[in-house]
Amino acid sequence: MKALVYTGTMESEIRDVPEPVAGADDSIVDLACCGICGSDMHAWHGHDARRVPPLVLGHEAVGHVIAGPDKGKRVAINPLMTCGSCPACVVGATHLCPSRELIGMRVPGAFAEQVAIKTSNLTVLPDHLGFAQAALAEPLACAVHTVRLAMRSATKAPGESRLVVLGGGAIGLLCAQVARHFGYADLWIAEINPLRRDMLEKASGARAYDPLSETPDDKPVDIIIDAVGAAVTRKTASALVTPGGVIVHIGLQDNNDGLDARRITLQEIIFQGSYCYSEQDFADSLSLLADGVVTGEGWVEMRPLAEGAKSFVDIHEAAAPPKIILDTDL
Repeated sequence: MKALVYTGTMESEIRDVPEPVAGADDSIVDLACCGICGSDMHAWHGHDARRVPPLVLGHEAVGHVIAGPDKGKRVAINPLMTCGSCPACVVGATHLCPSRELIGMRVPGAFAEQVAIKTSNLTVLPDHLGFAQAALAEPLACAVHTVRLAMRSATKAPGESRLVVLGGGAIGLLCAQVARHFGYADLWIAEINPLRRDMLEKASGARAYDPLSETPDDKPVDIIIDAVGAAVTRKTASALVTPGGVIVHIGLQDNNDGLDARRITLQEIIFQGSYCYSEQDFADSLSLLADGVVTGEGWVEMRPLAEGAKSFVDIHEAAAPPKIILDTDL
């Protein structure tokens, strides 16, 4: 079968690869489409030692089951693979499983025509939900999880809070959409790309601003979601958040410094990491998509898998919308 293979730092190409083989508890999914994630870009840049080329990346996937109990059904793939028996898994915190991993890390991912996955990782899609929208379920689950973590630590109700998202990529935009759904009206998104700011405002309803030349007005910022995860955004978050406020860090751009630990300590600022999602977060993300609460309208671009290599380059060069989804039907 055909697949987009990550072959080395900032290199990928279409190759013929073996078809997947199902294990005892697996299904085979004939893939319809798969979104390019920031973690795929991180690997493509050569910054993820867990993803060793040659490797088929990709985990934001949907398709038809061609082998397994749900044969013939349209499904979304929850790509998070866990042990199912550790203390975290037993209580439903599968995202904290010590042995967690995604397809597209150690095992082949979904930038391909087919993929093997545990049947328990599949959710049957409602008939009215198209594949292009359903492919947003995985990144949306990350956003749902992040906003819930922020709300858990916040001292003010959503309607009384100002929430600022740093970074207008797919995760940042989805966090803004989810936050609005949960009752946050005073929303801001920091984005340095001028071509994206107007689009971000239309897609999220948040106020988009250029952090290089402006900041939100003097009203306290109660919650900051750092969807970039760089030294400069950690520095910005440390300075901008109000005393007693919350910083949720979901971006993974680098592991350098930036946090003002002294201010965080003296002002009792909560710093919260966010990674992946629970099974409930994933289920809720599909419900939000099925109900039309969250959509990719205006900020998602579909491309054929054959243009996958170019798509990685375009994202790297900031010549792409926040989300590219690859149609795996060559």
